[in-house]
Amino acid sequence: MASVKVKFRSSTVDGNVGAVYYQIIHDRKVRRLPTDYRIYPSEWSDRSSTVVTTIRSERYPIIISIRENINRDIEQLSKIVKRFETKGLMFSVSDIVNEFQRYEQECSLLNFMGEIIIKLKQNGKIRTAETYVSALNSFTKFIDIFKTKGHYFQGNEIMLYGMTSEIVEYYESYLHSRGVTPNTISFYMRILRAVYNRAVEKNLIEQSFPFRHVYTGIDKTVKRALPLAVIKKIKALDLSLCPALDYARDMFLMSFYLRG
Repeated sequence: MASVKVKFRSSTVDGNVGAVYYQIIHDRKVRRLPTDYRIYPSEWSDRSSTVVTTIRSERYPIIISIRENINRDIEQLSKIVKRFETKGLMFSVSDIVNEFQRYEQECSLLNFMGEIIIKLKQNGKIRTAETYVSALNSFTKFIDIFKTKGHYFQGNEIMLYGMTSEIVEYYESYLHSRGVTPNTISFYMRILRAVYNRAVEKNLIEQSFPFRHVYTGIDKTVKRALPLAVIKKIKALDLSLCPALDYARDMFLMSFYLRG
């Protein structure tokens, strides 16, 4: 029977953050599985083997996020052990660690989207691949901003199972604050939703409908064509004293005429 425990290793430098890691024991073999979670000694409880904090702490949001991630990691490690045991297969501590790391790679939003983009390009869907790259770049920039608000991520990104309604709504607000149009916001949301649903179909994550509170429709585009009266005014302008503008006006009119 394999066991998984959460452990904390203090920093060798007083006052610095220490590291959380998982201790996995099976067949009298012990293996440490490191994490990116960094906490101060005061944020760790040896008695309960968990991270602790108070609502008054400045790091409260970060610690809560770390605690949720740890609980999710332990749940996944337990599932891996149970799956090995149910199949009756011989397995080692390294097998548990390798399977967990493989799962983490697959559940990385950036990695998962990256694989989809590669497949789209291989299938000749270059334009679709470009739209996915655009959405990925936008969301990556958002993650960098969101991290400064006190939310914790695995490394520099978010996992597919970490795509919550809260994060998606924050992303929508982030886009609005930067003057992004509703149709572009919807465009990004629909792409991310498609990626999320594909992960659900592959049984990587469970469906939690994180996009149900954000806009994914299509607004009617405002007509931006110039009225005929404006075209006539441009044509009638006397630009003889500005050769560069005169030439630019002629090129514009030629383009307009050639398009019928």
